[in-house]
Amino acid sequence: MKKFNFIEGRKAESKAKIYLEKKGYKILAVNYMTNLGEIDIISKLGNKIVFIEVKERSSCLYGLPREAVTQFKQKKIKRVAEIFLVKNKLIDMDCQFDVIEILDGEISHIENCF
Repeated sequence: MKKFNFIEGRKAESKAKIYLEKKGYKILAVNYMTNLGEIDIISKLGNKIVFIEVKERSSCLYGLPREAVTQFKQKKIKRVAEIFLVKNKLIDMDCQFDVIEILDGEISHIENCF
């Protein structure tokens, strides 16, 4: 099994950030870290806070990138999102959880998927 490459992960997040900015998203945080975990990108679109997990793969050999966002990972992201919302006094904002999948260089944005 291929090891995770930190630099490649950051490049994928950079691609996703550029993609989102072109779609009108305002980036609030990248690699938001707490003791419970990390959220790759936190953005705002209109009156909604969007929490985004970025997954990239060069092939489907180990499945689609989106399949790596397991229920366990989703729960972790939601807990970190709660911390972000409380710390930034945004608790009353509408929220959405998205995945940006990059497969062989092609970006797919799966909105409101968990």
